[in-house]
Amino acid sequence: MKLSPHQPEEPDVNLTPMIDVVFLLLLFFMVSTSFIRESSLKVDLPEATGQVLTEKQAPIDIIINAEGQFIIAETTILEPDHSRITALLKQAVGDTQDPHIIISADANAEYQHIVTAMDIAQQLGYTRLTLATRQTSTKTP
Repeated sequence: MKLSPHQPEEPDVNLTPMIDVVFLLLLFFMVSTSFIRESSLKVDLPEATGQVLTEKQAPIDIIINAEGQFIIAETTILEPDHSRITALLKQAVGDTQDPHIIISADANAEYQHIVTAMDIAQQLGYTRLTLATRQTSTKTP
């Protein structure tokens, strides 16, 4: 009786469990990653829908010109400092709870002045800030 020599079996690599593990890892990292960009300054950016928002109270305007002068409630601060801006903003707000503050800055104004106005508003507890922009005209072909 002649026995045939035993042929070794070729190893078979099953990739299905490895692919399952990779998909589970991908799913885990997608779920655990936060895609929300958080900031310490909460700012309501203006929308370009053209609709006018109705307000119960008139908003407080902070205007910053190119020379760095602040105009708050029609009062001009020629040489602004933190304490003078804070005092004038408190006076303009009065007893209003959560006032709407609109910051209008000249395109050539220093960015630091805008950040200073936003920082002072945040320190006073005002959360409804809007940065005023001018809507650009777009030409359709």
